[in-house]
Amino acid sequence: MNYSEYLKNTIFKIVSQAANELDYPTYVVGGWVRDLLLERNKKNIDIDFVCVGSGEKLAKLVHKKLGNKAKYKVFKNFGTAMISFENNQYEFVGARKESYSENSRKPSVEKGTIEDDQNRRDFTINAMAIRLNQEYYGEFLDPFNGVRDLKNKIIRTPLEANKTFSDDPLRMVRAIRFACELKFEIETNSYKEIINNAYRLSIISQERITEELNKIIKTENPSYGFKLLLNTKLLKQFFPQMVALEGIEVINNHAHKDNFYHTLKVLDNIAQKTDNLWLRWAALLHDIGKPKTKKYDKNNGWTFHAHEFVGSKMIRKIFKQLRLPLNDKMKYVEKLVLLHLRPIALAQKKVTDSAIRRLLFDAGNDIDDLMLLCDADITSKNKYKVEKYLNNFKIVRQKLKSVEEKDNIRNFQPPINGKEIMTIFNLPPGKEIGILKNFVKDAILDGKIENNKDQVLKLLKNKATELKIKF
Repeated sequence: MNYSEYLKNTIFKIVSQAANELDYPTYVVGGWVRDLLLERNKKNIDIDFVCVGSGEKLAKLVHKKLGNKAKYKVFKNFGTAMISFENNQYEFVGARKESYSENSRKPSVEKGTIEDDQNRRDFTINAMAIRLNQEYYGEFLDPFNGVRDLKNKIIRTPLEANKTFSDDPLRMVRAIRFACELKFEIETNSYKEIINNAYRLSIISQERITEELNKIIKTENPSYGFKLLLNTKLLKQFFPQMVALEGIEVINNHAHKDNFYHTLKVLDNIAQKTDNLWLRWAALLHDIGKPKTKKYDKNNGWTFHAHEFVGSKMIRKIFKQLRLPLNDKMKYVEKLVLLHLRPIALAQKKVTDSAIRRLLFDAGNDIDDLMLLCDADITSKNKYKVEKYLNNFKIVRQKLKSVEEKDNIRNFQPPINGKEIMTIFNLPPGKEIGILKNFVKDAILDGKIENNKDQVLKLLKNKATELKIKF
């Protein structure tokens, strides 16, 4: 089978010319070939090239032919070279064969043939190649029948699954990521060997695991990936707090819902509305405090009081554990986890302007994301109940819009700051300043006074007199 008609990108002609000049058998391999056959169109293209020779020499010559606009970089430790050109990434490597030690995923590498290189690939669907040399241009190589597995929507290792996963345990998470991304199933024996080798994940850096985990979270239906991670015992290797959500406990015929599967439903719901990775993380972690707060009493049944507060306090540890960024992204997730019950509570009763002001103040510019999370959190199978909550959220949104237009609370700033309070009342820095600032904030948010300096000064002087502050 010849695929020359599909090699329309100019890069293939240039690589072909360079390969002929160096007399290197050269191939386009891996994900680009797979996506070509799946007819998956991507805006930015990553293409992997393998040559029987020096990948660095081939990349240098290709870079020269592309001109000054192309950027060239060598990764000596990995034996690869990278070219960036017009928002596309091209990676070049010499064909090689690998052998692994038991306690490391870093292989011993030696030069090899294209067959050796295909043997070391993770899955059959990633082991296909198309030759680029002029004489064989477009020749298709598929030693493990990857086309068949693409057709049958199967993830399968090219060689014996136990050895493939034991050698490089990250491939187990990648198998699940590809299954989730492509909506494929994992072949039975490969699936069994993931379970058997789950403990081997301990030799993989958390950064690499989390990179794959984020790709799962970004898919159309991330729940599929998390169910596979749970059932293969991989999830408990690196994310035990998530596993703790799974299960139902029954006392006196009272059962609580399975919070793991509820969480996955919320995650899928939010995935239909946004590509924001960190909003998806907030959905994944919104009930993470429930196992620590679960209690049963005969009058109220199962309760999870303050799980939103406990959960928000768990976020930093989880982000640190998973090597996620400990920056504004983490604080954003903390905030949404802490606040995710607030709109739900407002939807259950008459909504006051004061409550809306406080929600706007606490959520700030993330209020719209918070409301999306609340919509996603309604997972009841009772259609009437779902419709009732969603209609109530419409009322909350209308109130949010009305109060925001009137009071501009989202970017609320009191008319007097701490320094001015110190000057007016001749106070040194101390707890009195905080008390007065909070008093002003609460009075404005509760609607007792308007957000203007005259009313604030009058209120402050009354409060200062009450606190026996001389001025």
